[in-house]
Amino acid sequence: MRGQLGQIFRFGLVGAVNTGTFFVIYLLLHPWMPYFLAYTLAFLLAMVGSFFMNTYFTYRTKPTWKKFLLFPLTNITNYVIQSAGLYALVTWAGLDTRIAPLVAAVVAIPFTYLLSRKILVPGAAAAAQDPEPARSGTGA
Repeated sequence: MRGQLGQIFRFGLVGAVNTGTFFVIYLLLHPWMPYFLAYTLAFLLAMVGSFFMNTYFTYRTKPTWKKFLLFPLTNITNYVIQSAGLYALVTWAGLDTRIAPLVAAVVAIPFTYLLSRKILVPGAAAAAQDPEPARSGTGA
């Protein structure tokens, strides 16, 4: 449990750095293109950085091409949640297009953690389903 709490803490740090990176890229692109295109490009660039930060720092595992190719699958849910949130916040709530991506990103954090852990940590799904090791003996 302590190891997983450490992962969650490191995931939060990586998430903060990644969100900042995404937001800076978004703000740089925003004046030059429609907000949703700027959002998509910033998201894709930040996702590459997120992969490497999460493999090396969060989960302390080696990056592989297989993991790199599967990692975007973890972000599909994130992208859908953030995109729907972005659209709703801008269109229906009237939130400023410079702030709405940050609000939408916060909602997606728990989903991203669970999915990235499943992809990047071998056996993480099995460990989550069976947290106690099997006990030998006859039991009474």
